[in-house]
Amino acid sequence: MSALLAPPDASEVRFETLTPDWLDAVLPVEQAAYAHPWSRANFQDALAAGYQAQILLADDTILGYFVAMQGVDEVHLLNITVAPAYQGQGWSHLMLDALALWSRGQKAQWLWLEARVGNHRALHVYTRYGFNRVGMRKDYYPNGPGQREHAIVMSMPL
Repeated sequence: MSALLAPPDASEVRFETLTPDWLDAVLPVEQAAYAHPWSRANFQDALAAGYQAQILLADDTILGYFVAMQGVDEVHLLNITVAPAYQGQGWSHLMLDALALWSRGQKAQWLWLEARVGNHRALHVYTRYGFNRVGMRKDYYPNGPGQREHAIVMSMPL
């Protein structure tokens, strides 16, 4: 486990649109953060579909990113990641704030997401933020050869 690092200059933290140009830098973060990371193709498909994708930067250092899909009156969070070296510093909350603000601007009434049953840290973050558990998707996530993991479905009114 890597030590937590302060961002290079917290006064320079900003959001930018996550574009294909960022994927070479994003993929190592994704691979370091998850046992079953998104692939380049997953990101490319999301970007090609026009999903909301933002990257959180301090100078050119990636603190995190998120990808969300807009529906009729809802937004579905597909991926939110804080770089492992910057976890536990409130960046996920900041990204959720940005997502909620954008979603309200799109006239969404709800935010939705799924989280692995075993991802206690994420479930804690989402619950603290205001998401409620509303269901479960059995065998939703891959979890090694021939294995699957359930997902907790969560939602939050906007």
